[in-house]
Amino acid sequence: MAREIKFSLVYRDMWQSSGKYVPRVDQLVKVAPHIVDMGCFARVETNGGGFEQVNLLFGENPNKAVRDWTQPFNDAGIQTHMLERALNALRMSPVPADVRKLMFKVKKQQGTDIARSFCGLNDTRNIKDSIRYAKEGGMIAQATLALTYSKVHTVDYYVNMADELIQAGADEICLKDMAGVGRPVTLGKITRGIKEMHPEVVIQYHGHSGPGFTPASVLEVARAGADYIDVGMEPLSWGTGHADLLTVHEILRDAGFKVPDINMKAYMKVRTLTQEFVDDFLGLYINPKNRHMNSLLIGPGLPGGMMGSLMADLESNLNSVNKWKKKNGKPEISQDDLLIKLFDEVEYIWPKLGYPPLVTPFSQYVKNLAMFNVMAMEKGKERWSMIADNIWDMILGKSGKLPGPVAPELVNLAKEQGREFFEGVPAELYPDDLDTFRQEMDKNGWDYGQDDEELLELALHPEQYRAYKSGKAKGDFEADIAKRKAEKEAPVAKAEPTPTPAVADLSPKTMNISVNGEVFKVHVSYDENGQPEAAPAPVAEAPAAAPVAVEGKEVIAPIEGTFFLTKPNAGTAVKVGDQVKKGDVICYVESMKVYNAVTAEHDGVVQQIVPSDGADVDEDDVLLVVG
Repeated sequence: MAREIKFSLVYRDMWQSSGKYVPRVDQLVKVAPHIVDMGCFARVETNGGGFEQVNLLFGENPNKAVRDWTQPFNDAGIQTHMLERALNALRMSPVPADVRKLMFKVKKQQGTDIARSFCGLNDTRNIKDSIRYAKEGGMIAQATLALTYSKVHTVDYYVNMADELIQAGADEICLKDMAGVGRPVTLGKITRGIKEMHPEVVIQYHGHSGPGFTPASVLEVARAGADYIDVGMEPLSWGTGHADLLTVHEILRDAGFKVPDINMKAYMKVRTLTQEFVDDFLGLYINPKNRHMNSLLIGPGLPGGMMGSLMADLESNLNSVNKWKKKNGKPEISQDDLLIKLFDEVEYIWPKLGYPPLVTPFSQYVKNLAMFNVMAMEKGKERWSMIADNIWDMILGKSGKLPGPVAPELVNLAKEQGREFFEGVPAELYPDDLDTFRQEMDKNGWDYGQDDEELLELALHPEQYRAYKSGKAKGDFEADIAKRKAEKEAPVAKAEPTPTPAVADLSPKTMNISVNGEVFKVHVSYDENGQPEAAPAPVAEAPAAAPVAVEGKEVIAPIEGTFFLTKPNAGTAVKVGDQVKKGDVICYVESMKVYNAVTAEHDGVVQQIVPSDGADVDEDDVLLVVG
């Protein structure tokens, strides 16, 4: 009798592998009944990862979104599953144990059946905690192997990892081929090895289609014993997303497996609605290149889920690089040039960083560090000239044990900077913190919500939750949508001859001029020929106090981004008059979703802070003056 293969629709990941956002809750509720009517899905991925943060950025209540979105599937007997990042839970940074425990209880009450838990470093200590917390919360614990391809990520490595997690209580195993670089035959061997040891354990395969291996990988894991296959569907299948349901269905049926029938009328309805959501506003955040498959991704092994943000980062970084090149009389480069340089740098630094699996958040860390290196070297600086704090935490072992050794040059750099490697259990570094957030809820008079779900959101995503409660998040999002739509709909102006001389609109302008470290705003006016006018003779007035000269050294922005005096919830910001020592962190520039620490180059006193907190800065802008 033919063995049955079941399907799971990864509707959340379909969106986040293509662009920045997922649909609003009203859109999700609209499409859900038609997904049910397709009749071919035993499971649907409904939330997890960045889902709740996206709701908050929309100005939506994330708890209502999860409950409303999962309800139709719960009613139809279709299992729902979420993705969570073990030590990092539903965000990019570590989460205390008490918050993680509450998360599983809340998500079960909201209608999520299965917790797919992975550690971006494959550190089983982090995943074992999630297994325990998920089962305590009443969820099915699906432990995940973050798959990649290297000399340390062997068949035995993954089979032994799965065995350890099953022994620790995992109900199921997910093979998470997040970049689609798993070689098909190797994936089959891993699946077979797990099934030989634990034939009763369910195995679910999740693969991205970018480099092109996925259809062959699906067939290999199915033949080796996989039970569920994750699929996408039009118009968001393929590209940096997932193999399409229709293709996978035909491959498996042709191979003799029993697969469920597809209600094509419902399929077309889901397809139409999904395209409707793209056309509404979500397409504004989808780079067209993310709809393409690219075999170049085999080399760097970057995951489909981060390609949306990568292309956005690439555009701003290209502008920064070319701005520097133009200023220094060097030939500019194209986006494709920069992309290839980035891919090459990822391949180069990945082994030196200890082969972290390229999955969130560590794929972003490796990509960001590669990008920083490329930008530095393009501008004549040295590799490793800027490493963000969270990247250092990964290198030093504070997020978990790396699969391979860290290169000696990075070990030496850590010692030079006074950084110590951590060999303990990562969770011990992050003590319980729910009481702090309870105090904030009480102080603001905020309701804890059903099953303490509002408390959970504040504890998981404090900055986004506060912006949601204040209304700022919704206002910012609506403003961004309006801006993007206006840019898209703006007609392309025809080139017109330039008047000579160009004096049609030469109203007075201002310039910021730095003199001995002090910034002065200067007004400049122009005569009828477009030439700067001489300044009028000063009117005799009472003598003004002479400006105090600032004799200090300028602290320069190392990269284009957003200036912050401190990270969120990271202590007291420096102020004018503070004494600082060489090596002290005195501010940050946030770029590519990481806070890059800027340190004092010498002992001294903070004499001036130039940009306002939260202001955009260009590379080489003056941030502070320390004398």
